[in-house]
Amino acid sequence: MRTGLLIVLLSLAFWACSKSPKGDTEIFPEKSSLAKGADVSWITEQEKSGSKFYNSSGVQQDIFQILKSKGVNAIRLRVWVNPADGYCNTDDVLAKAQRASLAGMRLMVDFHYSDSWADPGKQTKPAAWASQNFADLKQSVYNHTFSVLTTLKNKGITPEWVQVGNETNDGMLWEDGKASKNMKNFADLISAGYDATKAIDSKIKVIVHISNGYDNSLFRWMFDGLKNNGAKWDVIGMSLYPTAADWESKNTSCLENMKDMVSRYGSEVMICEVGMPVSEAAACKSFVTDLLGKVKSLSGNKGLGVFYWEPQSYNSWKGYKLGAFDDTGKPTAAMDAFLN
Repeated sequence: MRTGLLIVLLSLAFWACSKSPKGDTEIFPEKSSLAKGADVSWITEQEKSGSKFYNSSGVQQDIFQILKSKGVNAIRLRVWVNPADGYCNTDDVLAKAQRASLAGMRLMVDFHYSDSWADPGKQTKPAAWASQNFADLKQSVYNHTFSVLTTLKNKGITPEWVQVGNETNDGMLWEDGKASKNMKNFADLISAGYDATKAIDSKIKVIVHISNGYDNSLFRWMFDGLKNNGAKWDVIGMSLYPTAADWESKNTSCLENMKDMVSRYGSEVMICEVGMPVSEAAACKSFVTDLLGKVKSLSGNKGLGVFYWEPQSYNSWKGYKLGAFDDTGKPTAAMDAFLN
């Protein structure tokens, strides 16, 4: 009887410990480790166009396998509401998320709340939301966020992080959610995305993301404004795109900004995007290695990780020259930063 009971208890313990973060278990066993990530949202479009990828030895492999061999343990995927070509819509995001999940990688979902690019210079409403009043706009943010995450959850995928807006330096869904004109509106939109995310799983961490991680005055203006208007978030997200000439000073300023965000708001910090010209691979390796160390040094384990933006883009894919793969489709030295 005792032997049988012991076997049952051991089996239950093994089952509990072996639950994967890929499932809908709401358990993320690797969440205490530093996220070493890559945004690979272009990958399905690249593959459709014929792009192939090779490991450092020149052997053709799946991109997720190559990234994992370079120390990457997390994937970031952007979501557009109704993109004209279908890429980065819900179905496309699901297909990529399933591949990341099968590779055992953690997941960040980045909501742009637009039909195309949203960034500091443009935050265009989806066409289907363009004529909505503000109450309906908030509901659309909630519904879209909830719908995409439900699609993932129904396939056994629960992201560890959700970004509510992309590089929202002056808010999102302009003009209604333009922070410089109406910070309260922007705060309410952030909270709508936050509430939808937590309705899926309370353990998902919600990120508010703005660019120029070295610019403390920008971050204080934004997060003071959001806090004073009742916005909810878990993580402050940053972008950082230096050059070989200025990465050391940018990293130093970014570290001071990260420290301030931790002490001022009690928030965790994530570097959601980094990049450097592919021609500066050696400097990029030094930049990312140093930044990972600075993120890890934050008190209370408040630094969560660093994500490279579209490292697998090569041959100036769509004019982008800040990737970390060379013209033959192999990773450059920059990717070795994630092995540390």
